Amino acid sequence: MSSNTRTAYGTTSTFWKRTPTFVPSTIEIVYSGETTSETTTQTPTEPKPAPPATRSESPKPTPQDEGLEPLTSTSTSSFDEATPAEHKDIAPTDALELKFHTLLTSANVDIEELQKQSWKGIPSSQRSTAWCLLMGYFPLNASRRSQTISRKRREYKDWVRQTFSRGEDALDRSLWHQIRIDVPRTTPGSPLFQSPRIQRSLERVLYCWAVRHPASGYVQGINDLLTPFYFVFLATHSHEIDSLDDTVMDTVEADSFWCLTKLLDGIQDNYTHAQPGIQRQLIKMKDLVSRIDAPLAAHLDSEGVEFIQFAFRWINCLLMREVSLASTIRMWDTYLAEPDGFSSFHIYVCAAFLLK
Repeated sequence: MSSNTRTAYGTTSTFWKRTPTFVPSTIEIVYSGETTSETTTQTPTEPKPAPPATRSESPKPTPQDEGLEPLTSTSTSSFDEATPAEHKDIAPTDALELKFHTLLTSANVDIEELQKQSWKGIPSSQRSTAWCLLMGYFPLNASRRSQTISRKRREYKDWVRQTFSRGEDALDRSLWHQIRIDVPRTTPGSPLFQSPRIQRSLERVLYCWAVRHPASGYVQGINDLLTPFYFVFLATHSHEIDSLDDTVMDTVEADSFWCLTKLLDGIQDNYTHAQPGIQRQLIKMKDLVSRIDAPLAAHLDSEGVEFIQFAFRWINCLLMREVSLASTIRMWDTYLAEPDGFSSFHIYVCAAFLLK
């Protein structure tokens, strides 16, 4: 069942959004909230005014609309922001981007409005800042933001220095061994995450998070949850991975650590002993499917198929092994806009896989 699901969802380059009328089972294609541009990428010397937002019709979507092509050690793609997870003044290119630009550069970000707009998809050039705000990592008040971010990044850097200053022999050998095994398996199809520099960074984040959360520690699957943050934050750079300045990589690593921490704070009981959070969600999912599609529930029961057999991984890895990284990032735009997006809302998404 999961293989069919993977075929149906994992290979598509399109995403979905709720229609304006919110009709169940009705979907519309949306490409990261962006439209096609035939112009070549340029770095403007100064901000330019936004062009008119009106269009007679939507251009035919192309893969470039996603803005999610993997950044590899040989990538020369350019991006709109100069530093990871920090907003830079730009010239918005369409109405949607202009709307996010206005929201994100306001003195006090209206979080409810940001959630409302993010539900339908966040433009790639605005995503890193929007995610950090939606995660609760960046303060909504712009006057406090720079100082808070600097302090959090220094705090993480100090932790890394203290943790690894005495070498690997001083680390928890069992924990470090498991992380070193899992990191090379993380998103194996992406050249970005096969970069030794990125892998060493992932290892540090996972180890530092695990030793500071002994109730759960490191559990397989958490490594997958880290990759969207790296992808989004690294996508703000035009440099090759191997030539990125150490300061930039330190910033990406620290921001990814804090966003992962915020994410797992809401679902940590998915990874504590016996994983009670996942067990509860499996029960909810079974009940939901039984109410929505009783014949399907009866069929699974008659065949002796338990939800834990196929849906455990869907919850443990938030469907990241069932859909592409590009689709995952788009889904997270919506998850972050929901109060309990990575728990309660995620169950409805999982159920939709069965009912599709």
